[in-house]
Amino acid sequence: MLSLANRPGFCHLQRVPKVLEKDGFVFFFYSNEHAPIHVHVRRGGGEAVFDLDEGVELRESQGIKLSDLAKAEAIATDYRQMIINHWHEHLDR
Repeated sequence: MLSLANRPGFCHLQRVPKVLEKDGFVFFFYSNEHAPIHVHVRRGGGEAVFDLDEGVELRESQGIKLSDLAKAEAIATDYRQMIINHWHEHLDR
């Protein structure tokens, strides 16, 4: 998987609209996001990104256990439409 911290444009100081917090997972966007529609998720010191355009698909992760990735994917699946709605509210300006 790709390292999120080494990704072009990655910045810990960007505004981070939080979408959902559930079972210790925090789902969020960065304020300067880009297509395709996706959501970041953090748990502990790890982070993952799920694409949401056609279902929920893991794009990249770092520092999250496989069992936690499965839980995060299940939550993202359950809340997919809500996350997409928030994406459009925050980013379609």
